[in-house]
Amino acid sequence: MQKQSYMNLWAQAVKTGIIKSNLIPMIAGLMLALYTYELSFVDNILTILFAVIGSALIIAAAGTFNNLYDRDIDKIMLRTRTRPTVTGELSGRTVLLAGIVFLIIGLGLLWLTTPLAMFLGLLGVFLYVVPYTMWTKRRTIWNTEVGSLGGAMPPLIGWAAVAPDIWHPACWALFIIMVIWQMPHFYAIAIRKQEDYAAANIPMLPVAKGERRTYIQTNIYLIVLILTSFLFLPLSLGLTIVSFVLGGIWLWLSFVGYRKMEGKTWANKMFAYSLIHMTVLFATVIIYATVGLILQAM
Repeated sequence: MQKQSYMNLWAQAVKTGIIKSNLIPMIAGLMLALYTYELSFVDNILTILFAVIGSALIIAAAGTFNNLYDRDIDKIMLRTRTRPTVTGELSGRTVLLAGIVFLIIGLGLLWLTTPLAMFLGLLGVFLYVVPYTMWTKRRTIWNTEVGSLGGAMPPLIGWAAVAPDIWHPACWALFIIMVIWQMPHFYAIAIRKQEDYAAANIPMLPVAKGERRTYIQTNIYLIVLILTSFLFLPLSLGLTIVSFVLGGIWLWLSFVGYRKMEGKTWANKMFAYSLIHMTVLFATVIIYATVGLILQAM
């Protein structure tokens, strides 16, 4: 029982939920690259394992660094005040050392795939920890946009781990979709937890500018998200249609829901659908690439 409790503490410290959700687009990028360049899954199995484990470790590192830096505001917010870095159940020194170890091992594993994958992994951690966590999160309403750049690195890392380059339109479709997706997703979270962010003096968009501005900005990003679907067109009409339809449903939900629902209810619906959107889209990409690889091998 004690061991399970200790494991739970570390699960919170490294943010295992974020690790899992970020590995899905990473694997999507990797599988799509294998299919696009007609590479063998079996021949690259070791590279794939290094990419998955390495990505998980650097995401864990980013999570621990974020938790350490945000201890002062985490203890104010209801949803974060029980984190072990706040309660002291895990010492700051221990979590910092663990984060450094995770980062070094993770980057080493990514380097064993390609130096570019390692560089993108390091860049992702840097963008999340320094420009986002340490700089913009507490200073500007554009913190979500800045943080989205680091959060969108996983598909690029997956692609770079096996592909000869990262300049294919489909690769950047995954990246851009990940960037844009994060704004309506995190805006919804910010409305759901608006009191927490206000208490901690974090200038999330609904806190600083109100729900109406957040609603308008959400819809602008959703329109852009729908348009990014056409980046898939050189590779697959099917992926283009799936992406377009998923984005269209999200925009429709925003329009209809905002008129019929109270703000937090609307935000709850938007948040729930954002998870469906990401899961279905990237699962479709993985299935599409997997089927393609099987057909290529026949």
